Amino acid sequence: MTARSTTLPHDDDPLPPARFAYDARTWREIAHLLVNLPMGIAGFVYAVGALALGAGLTVTVVGLPLLAMGLLGARLLGRAERARARKLLGVRVEEPSPMRVLGGGGFFGRLWSTLKDPVGWRTMLYAFIRLPWGVLTFAVTLVGLFVLWPVLPFVVRGLTNVDRMMVRGLLCPSDELERRIAELESDRGVVVDTAAADLRRIERDLHDGAQARLVALAMGLGLAKEKLLEDPDAAALMVDEAHGEVKLALQELRDLARGIHPAVLTDRGLNAALSSVASRCTVPVKVTADLPTRPAAAIEGIAYFTVSELLQNISKHSGARSASVEVWRADERLLIQVWDDGRGGARLDGGTGMAGLADRLGAVDGLFVIDSPEGGPTTITAELPWRDRTADAPSGTHGTS
Repeated sequence: MTARSTTLPHDDDPLPPARFAYDARTWREIAHLLVNLPMGIAGFVYAVGALALGAGLTVTVVGLPLLAMGLLGARLLGRAERARARKLLGVRVEEPSPMRVLGGGGFFGRLWSTLKDPVGWRTMLYAFIRLPWGVLTFAVTLVGLFVLWPVLPFVVRGLTNVDRMMVRGLLCPSDELERRIAELESDRGVVVDTAAADLRRIERDLHDGAQARLVALAMGLGLAKEKLLEDPDAAALMVDEAHGEVKLALQELRDLARGIHPAVLTDRGLNAALSSVASRCTVPVKVTADLPTRPAAAIEGIAYFTVSELLQNISKHSGARSASVEVWRADERLLIQVWDDGRGGARLDGGTGMAGLADRLGAVDGLFVIDSPEGGPTTITAELPWRDRTADAPSGTHGTS
């Protein structure tokens, strides 16, 4: 930034030219208020025409379809108004989710869904209100440009605040339930993608690991069978090698099963499972789990794999000398905090799987927060909804390891 010096003007210095003291935002708001009138006329004419035509012809077979088409067009009108509000007023309103078809689809299902569409009806109401409001704002703004220009920015701000309230109240998604549905649809996609990735990983591990080893074992036993009579010593050696291959294949299958769902987690709960995974970390880890009861199996599994992934990151990337894991319940939430004294700088986009963890937790209404300044330390907090375990599930333990 360049420093700017300021001096007091002399009496004979020329005055600066007169100008409107309006910034870019004020001019955008003025433009919005002036455009209210033509947009209000267009919207009012459309709403009155669509409703009058559809209602007037309801006694015929085409009345309700025409009314449904009018409501679909109202959605397009609402989209245009939301775009205008974003451009000129800076109002960020989410687009409503696509209309859902009721009644199993078909013509009548789509017709009934359209006629019950709250987004279309609220846009129609918005179009009715906008005409008198557009006349008022157009007149006040136009007169103010010539008569009230010293205070017009304050008048314009008040009028556009009313516009903002109308856009948020009538053109936003239907309600909290619709926003929640949109979030769940997005989360469902994340869950499906994660499950597909896990299946591909399991398939790859089976194909490249245990399956290849078992194929080699079968071939080795076939050769040993052929040599059993003509060269018993060589056959015995080959059987001994096959025995070693069986042990390795079993170990690979155990590792794969542990990666899917570790037996210690099922049998002894989260505290023992986290202590087990912490013992394999290259950094000394203190595990504290204060859970009087065990959560639902799905929540327990997500918590385990979250901590496991974070401890792997600590081993590979942190350069830490010590770390800790704390797990506890607060009201209806399961909280996990993983800390290390490493170099820090962890980010969601750092390529260490953090974004995948955040997506997986978000898919079950969880939270994932990273506090990792450069130079450390790093504190990662994960939060999951608490769901009680079924009555026939084994109870857990709590303590410090």
